[in-house]
Amino acid sequence: MPNSVDLSGRPFHFIGIGGIGMSALAYILAKRQLPVYGSDIRANHITQRLQDLGAHIFWNQKASNLDEFKNHNRDRQRPDFSTGESGSSLAASLATPEGQPTPKVADCLPQVICSSAIDPTNEEYRAALELGCPIFHRSDLLAALIQEYQSIAIAGTHGKTTTSSMVGFVLLRSGLDPTIVVGGEVKAWDGNARLGRGKHLIAEADESDGSLVKFAPKIGTIVNIELDHPDRYANLDEVVDIFHTFANRCEILVGCWDCPVVRERFDPQIRYSLDPKSGAEYTVDMVAYNAGGTTARVWERGKVLGNLKLGVLGKHNLSNALAAVAIARSLEIEFAAIADALADFEGARRRFELRGRANGIWFIDDYAHHPSEIQATLAAARLRVGTENQSPKRVVAIFQPHRYSRTQTFLSEFASSFGDADVVVVSDVYGAGESKVEAFGGERVARAISERHRQVNYWPTLDRIETGLQEVLQPGDFVIFLGAGNLNQVIPKAVEFHRQVEFSGAL
Repeated sequence: MPNSVDLSGRPFHFIGIGGIGMSALAYILAKRQLPVYGSDIRANHITQRLQDLGAHIFWNQKASNLDEFKNHNRDRQRPDFSTGESGSSLAASLATPEGQPTPKVADCLPQVICSSAIDPTNEEYRAALELGCPIFHRSDLLAALIQEYQSIAIAGTHGKTTTSSMVGFVLLRSGLDPTIVVGGEVKAWDGNARLGRGKHLIAEADESDGSLVKFAPKIGTIVNIELDHPDRYANLDEVVDIFHTFANRCEILVGCWDCPVVRERFDPQIRYSLDPKSGAEYTVDMVAYNAGGTTARVWERGKVLGNLKLGVLGKHNLSNALAAVAIARSLEIEFAAIADALADFEGARRRFELRGRANGIWFIDDYAHHPSEIQATLAAARLRVGTENQSPKRVVAIFQPHRYSRTQTFLSEFASSFGDADVVVVSDVYGAGESKVEAFGGERVARAISERHRQVNYWPTLDRIETGLQEVLQPGDFVIFLGAGNLNQVIPKAVEFHRQVEFSGAL
């Protein structure tokens, strides 16, 4: 196996190409006109976007997906893809130009990219090993791309996607034409990645699988640190160690001074804080939170920069925006341009995303799956509802616990995270690949929440949630779906049902 990723033209093959992180990297490579192949078990709008760029995708994860790479020297004719397993000819794309020496098979084997979600027993992965393909983790490819740019990497337990999207949006609107790789879809660049011609790359740096240590950006940012993945880390100290390795590899470290772990255990060159008395380089005062957004006056090293207005809600998003200000100012972007961009920033998909309105009910999709994230998201929902100049509305929280390890570790914290909700619905745990724990499921979570909350329902399945929402929702409700699993599959059906109710009531 080679020591580094080859970005000079050798093919790439992604096992699980439709994943949010994998597809972003595949998109960048395809836009750079590198040969991109991959596999997944189902098509979606993300894979269609890749196919439109010429990516070859197989709709299974079988060993045979690699056969054409193995056999291309023996058969240069276009293979038959009439079954629809791939978008175009693999052999044709690997053919040697006329008059050039035929490369060795090993030289043309693809670089196989996997994420932590791919099990070592995966048939396609095993075939790649046996064939002798160089195999890299997704983070190895991202690290190679980071090295090619003056990169900005956003790390932290929560808020990485929103903060990196904000930074990317500011640089894009400022004319710096950045390359962007994020863990969510953003309307401004119609997806989870864009290839720019500028010298900057903005990316998320993920600690969940330890890959954070591979990145060496010009500017690194830590937005917060908590224990979020007890399946990997035994305690917070282990998480801090990973972040320390990352911090030591950054030329410039930007840190949130409101996070006690960052404040006590790190020494960033640039600090930002929502507390004007913190001593941080970037602070705010005259803060006003309301249903239409947030306003604040921004200070830079004791001098007023100007006023900031955000359309995204909540204290956590003001902190994310202040991180974006600090990063952009380190790149010498004028504050007026930063403020103009952030005022227009609409957020990333599944981050307080409005999915529909029907019968006077709002349906919001949010990725929050950690107690801190849930508290921040519901605080924003309460802000949105509580300042309406209409009759009182309810915040209805639909929660799908994500991973048994996380749910068990933070049960007490989850129990106290729903104070801003009027009604709470809890489903069974979404295992995300973890084995089911029979004695510990959604009912246990619902019971813990009900000890501190008056109205909690345990509806274990998506079907039960769908029928339950038909029964309990009423005009004026602000319904927010919380979780990193498949809970949001319920939303379109719920919206459509209440559209029909609204339509029938208007007749």
